[in-house]
Amino acid sequence: MTKVLLLADIHGQLGKMDAFLDLKPDFVIIAGDLTQFGPCDLVGKIGSFIDVPCFVVPGNCDPREICDSIERSECVNLHGASFTMGKISMAGIGGSNPTPFDTPFELQEEEIERLITQGTALMDRNVHNVLISHPPPHGVLDLAGDTHVGSTSVRAHLKEFDLVCCAHMHEHKGVVEVDGVKVVNPGPAAEGNCAMLTFGDDPGEITIDLITL
Repeated sequence: MTKVLLLADIHGQLGKMDAFLDLKPDFVIIAGDLTQFGPCDLVGKIGSFIDVPCFVVPGNCDPREICDSIERSECVNLHGASFTMGKISMAGIGGSNPTPFDTPFELQEEEIERLITQGTALMDRNVHNVLISHPPPHGVLDLAGDTHVGSTSVRAHLKEFDLVCCAHMHEHKGVVEVDGVKVVNPGPAAEGNCAMLTFGDDPGEITIDLITL
């Protein structure tokens, strides 16, 4: 059994980091928006709280240069990449599809598609296969008013995974299942939200607990 702490949408608010780490995860996933438009050196400060492996994708509110800061930190950058931890294989996509707000790290759907394909090309298929995506899949935990604003490229790859960890839409904290795939948005860590993911030894053994501290 492996316990994973899922954080997202920190937006530079680090006041709850010690409390999050008191949950004693085996490793940590951060699904983007570590900062509020910078500075990039916040990555190092966030990493200083974490004494277990940490896997990160950037969010749309992070400067594009944050990828270099992640690479220089103790964290693993999963943007367009993959990594395996025991029975869990992960791929990642950061930034977001275009928004009306012209945030720093927005990508066209074609680029999101390319990066997901790049990340999964060498991914080891495993007992548990996880996508870490800052943008939600289109039509899943992605409503802005009456409009679905998630990524169509992420949605197109949904069935390749057992679990999709997303963020971006602060108001859509939750867990849903679509086509047999679990999708979780832990809610903004800036407001004390996180999720604990528990992975068992067999396929499909994934438990998700939403927590507010």
